[in-house]
Amino acid sequence: MTTPLDVDKLCAARLLAVRARPYLATALYALHLIESRSVPTMGVDRYWRCYISPAFVARKPVEELASILVHEVSHLLRDHHGRSDRFAREHNLTGAAERLRMNIAADAEINDDAFGDGLVEPEGAVLPALLGLRSGELMEDYLHQFRLGRHTEEMAWLDCGSGADGLDREWELGPDGADGLSDQECDAVRFRVARGIDGHPGNASRTWRRWAQEALHPPQPWRDLLRAAIRAAACAPGIGDDYTYGRPARRATALPRVVLPSLRHMPARVSVIIDTSGSVSDEELGSALLETFAITRALGGRRDLLSVLSCDAAARIAHPLCEADGIPLIGGGGTDLRVGFTRALRAQQHPDVIVALTDGHTPWPSTRPACRTVVGLFGHQRAWREHDPNYVPNRPPAWARVVQIG
Repeated sequence: MTTPLDVDKLCAARLLAVRARPYLATALYALHLIESRSVPTMGVDRYWRCYISPAFVARKPVEELASILVHEVSHLLRDHHGRSDRFAREHNLTGAAERLRMNIAADAEINDDAFGDGLVEPEGAVLPALLGLRSGELMEDYLHQFRLGRHTEEMAWLDCGSGADGLDREWELGPDGADGLSDQECDAVRFRVARGIDGHPGNASRTWRRWAQEALHPPQPWRDLLRAAIRAAACAPGIGDDYTYGRPARRATALPRVVLPSLRHMPARVSVIIDTSGSVSDEELGSALLETFAITRALGGRRDLLSVLSCDAAARIAHPLCEADGIPLIGGGGTDLRVGFTRALRAQQHPDVIVALTDGHTPWPSTRPACRTVVGLFGHQRAWREHDPNYVPNRPPAWARVVQIG
């Protein structure tokens, strides 16, 4: 007689998993549980279906099943199927053996900090130490560091499904099967989990916090974006345009007794405000100075069109570097960038564009300045504080073009 699937035991395991990892609750309940007598243990496909062997559930305790559910849903949240497909294409890898290696590497990425704090370590869990590797690295890093051999013979049974390595299985329902999530629904689940971890991380591990930040703020070609934002601001209609009597207007012949000025386009004047407060790291300050030099080159080397203001704690670093490169540096202020904006706008040569390079931990001007504004924002501001549930970070104003740096 075949063993029926113990649904009550499985639901109890999922509830235990939610209690131990509440930030994964959305993902755990998004899984559609399917009884399957073809799957060896438990596995997931890329459509968020979880295939479960009734015999496997019968012989495992609830505590271990809870850990395995967290493990399987972690494969889907971290997009191991998509990453495995990309890695296979980039390195021309084919065959079930390479997909098994990807499954092992994906397990090592998850399991290094998945257990404890209410979750037991399942029997046979793949840990980086078993492969002679360091903890805390990504699947792609592990794939470059080990090959299949005698030390992996005991892992040959491993099969977490296509959700872990991207290789479709015979026991999976495929894209046309029932109860699967669409790509948009999968992205929505990941976004809700990432937003929950980022807003209220609680006991989330450092790995999960890093994943949440990358999910909410994927890497961007920020240098290109910042360069384009500054170019767009400097070349906007009306920027640098002024009337001059240095040469006659083209329409002067129509009014012979009237001296008409001509409209002339002058290069834009740019003021760069560098936040050099204590909250800005040396690496971020170095990026700010590099961007300042890039702006100078974009202005054709016209140092007279560029002014730099530092605010303020690390002005001893900004001053010599700017002076060595011939960039005029105007003195400091506090960690309040409003001081920098005020000094820039009160300068003898009014700027056409203000570029503020800051970590965002500053108040902003209450009114929009009479020029274009670009904000290069270092890092990622926390949207929460442990002892202040009503905390709201000082975000850049809506009238500024914001580019995330780094």
